[in-house]
Amino acid sequence: MKRFVFTVLVMLVSVSSAYAVEGMVKVKSALTVDETVNKMQAVLEEKGMTIFNRINHSDAAHKVGINLSETVLLIFGNPKAGSLLMQCQQEVAIDLPLKALIWKDEKDQVWISYSDPRYLEQKYNIKGCETILSKMEKGLQGMVKLAVK
Repeated sequence: MKRFVFTVLVMLVSVSSAYAVEGMVKVKSALTVDETVNKMQAVLEEKGMTIFNRINHSDAAHKVGINLSETVLLIFGNPKAGSLLMQCQQEVAIDLPLKALIWKDEKDQVWISYSDPRYLEQKYNIKGCETILSKMEKGLQGMVKLAVK
């Protein structure tokens, strides 16, 4: 019985790990983490986005004695678009505002990761918001493209 429970737990953890990556867009940056974060924030502000917060996870980790590669989270959004999306499916609010994770991997490659709006559409079974989702998708792709050069 214990072995069965252990096997089920291992399977759940494996599924959860795969699921965590599903729906994530990952784009290489040619810049450092700081440069990418600053450029992304500037692009977002230029496009009229609200920056809700900038969280430096690696600094917080270092303060408690944990070594973490450079990892910064930008939380941003457009309340007009987000609110319209929530009218279609209110539970999507748990994934809003949007986030961009700028991080450096073990090979010193810098990345921007963000949730694909099409994944949110599937995850929450959003209906009737094609125009909003399409604008979000294209907007995020364009802003990230500008931020990584």
